[in-house]
Amino acid sequence: MSHPMEKFRYCPLCGSADFKVNNEKSKRCGACGFTYYFNPGAATVAVITNRRGELLVVRRGKEPAKGTLDLPGGFCDLHESGEEGVAREVMEETGLRVTRCRFLFSLPNIYPYSGIVVHTVDLFFACEVEGEEAAHAMDDASDLRWMKLSDIEPEAFGLESIRQGVKKILEKNAVK
Repeated sequence: MSHPMEKFRYCPLCGSADFKVNNEKSKRCGACGFTYYFNPGAATVAVITNRRGELLVVRRGKEPAKGTLDLPGGFCDLHESGEEGVAREVMEETGLRVTRCRFLFSLPNIYPYSGIVVHTVDLFFACEVEGEEAAHAMDDASDLRWMKLSDIEPEAFGLESIRQGVKKILEKNAVK
């Protein structure tokens, strides 16, 4: 795989074209000495179960992996904690208000977006919500449904980290 920053050809500080790969994590400007470190972005994943123990699953309405299953979530905004980010994403995608969340685990992910490979650290949270019966697909989700854990097939989830996270949840019942 090529360096994730190959599309970034000019130094963001001085504009020089002498902006070269320094190592696997950075590019360095030969003109001004600026080093840009390429770090993963924070993303959140909501693990929401209802009173019947079913998992809330959404269908991706946009690329990447459009049409495949997913869990609600997305990128954290600037100045936002993981907990705030997961609550906002759940509201945007399902209309549900998170009343409580608990960190479960994290997984690295590669998210292809607009021709750029975005590396992320996906933060999985067990979320409690109010009004679960009012959930409806919004924003990036084209559909949503509650699924029995026994009916879930991790291979139906389009993003690698979500597939791995769902396997972990099913194996260890990490929600409890």
